[in-house]
Amino acid sequence: MLLTPMTVAGLLAGGLGAALLGSVKLALARKLEMDEARVGGLISVFGLAMIPVILSAGFITDHVGKRPVVIGGCLLMAASLIVLGAARKYWSALVGIVLLSAAWAALINVINPVAVIAFGGSRAYAMNLACFFFGTGAFLTPLAVGFLLCRVGLRRALLFLSGALLVPVVLAALADFSPLAAAAETPAGGDAAVPGLGTLLRDPVMWLCTLAFLFYGPLEAATGAWTTTYLRDNGVSEGSASSLLSVFWLSYTASRLATALGVKALGLPAGGEAVMILVFAAAAVAALSGIVWGRGRGWAIAMVVAAGIIFGPIFPTLMAVLLGHFEPAVHGRAVGLLFSIGGIGTVTIPAAMGAYAKRTSVQRGFLIAVGSAAALTAVALILVLRG
Repeated sequence: MLLTPMTVAGLLAGGLGAALLGSVKLALARKLEMDEARVGGLISVFGLAMIPVILSAGFITDHVGKRPVVIGGCLLMAASLIVLGAARKYWSALVGIVLLSAAWAALINVINPVAVIAFGGSRAYAMNLACFFFGTGAFLTPLAVGFLLCRVGLRRALLFLSGALLVPVVLAALADFSPLAAAAETPAGGDAAVPGLGTLLRDPVMWLCTLAFLFYGPLEAATGAWTTTYLRDNGVSEGSASSLLSVFWLSYTASRLATALGVKALGLPAGGEAVMILVFAAAAVAALSGIVWGRGRGWAIAMVVAAGIIFGPIFPTLMAVLLGHFEPAVHGRAVGLLFSIGGIGTVTIPAAMGAYAKRTSVQRGFLIAVGSAAALTAVALILVLRG
C-alpha cells in the first residue's frame, strides 16, 4: 500500500535535489562572495561527484535491494543540506554539494525503475508521470526556499528542508517492496539470460541513451542554475527572477504530466519514444537559440517558459527507452551507466558555460548549450533510424 506514496515522496525529494542549487545560488553567492565561474564550478562538482556514486548504487540496488538505497540516499541528502547551510567558505560549500550529489545520485538510481512498477501502464506513461512528481518537487523548491529565505535565512531554510526528507525515509522503511523483487527475478533460462555489465557496455542502445543524456543533462542543469541571472540581466528584478525560476519548473513539470496523459490516452507506436526525443531535442535548439539572440524582458520570460515545456518530456522518455530495452534485474546498473558516463556532460558543459559567461555574459554563455542541444538532436536521429 505504501509503495506508491513512497515513490512519490522519493521523486519529490529528487526534484528538491535537482532544483536546490539554482534556488539558493544568489543567496549562497552573496554569502560566500562567489562569481559566475565559481557557481559553474559548484554545478560541475555536483555532476562529477554523481558519476562514481550512481554506478556503485546501481550494483548495490541490483544485488542488495532498493530499500537500503532509498533510505540511505534520503538521509545523506538531509545531511548535505545541513552542511551547505552551515558553510562559511567556498570549500565547505563544495563539501555540501558533493554530499548532495552523492545522495541525489543514489536516490535517482532507485526511484526511476521503482516508478515503472509503482505506477503501472506503459513505460513512457509511468516515467513521464514519475518525472511529473520529480518536477513538482523541483517547482516547489524555489518557492519554499524563497519563502524561507525571507523569514529565517539560508541556514535555517536548509535545516527545515532537511527535516522534510525524513518523510520518504519513514515510508521506505514501512513500504512493501515485494512487487519490485518479483519483477526483477531472473527469467527462465538462468543467470545467463540476464545481461551483465559487459553486455550493457557492448549494447548500442545503451551508448545511444548515454550520449543523449550526456548532451541533455547540462541543458537542464545550466538553465535551472542560470535562469535567475539571465532574467536579471534582461531587466527582471531579483525577486521576480526567483519566482520565474518556479515558472520554468512549473512548465517543465506540466509538460511531463501532459505527455503522460497523452501517451496513456493515445498510445505510442513502436519506436515512438525515440521520435518524441528527436522532436523535443530539435525544439530545444530553437528555444536555446532564442535565449542567446533574443532581447528584452518579455522575450526572456517567454524563452524560459518555452525551455521548461520542451525540456520536460525528454529525460523520462529517454528512460522509457532504456528501461524497456533491458531486463528489470539489471535496471540499476543500466541507470548507473547512463548517469555515470552521461554525467560527464553535466561536469564539463556548465563549467565551460560559466567560464565563457565570465568573459562575455550569461546570455552569450547559453551558446554552448545550443551546441549541446544540436548534438542531442543528432543522437536522437540515430536512435530513430536504428529503429
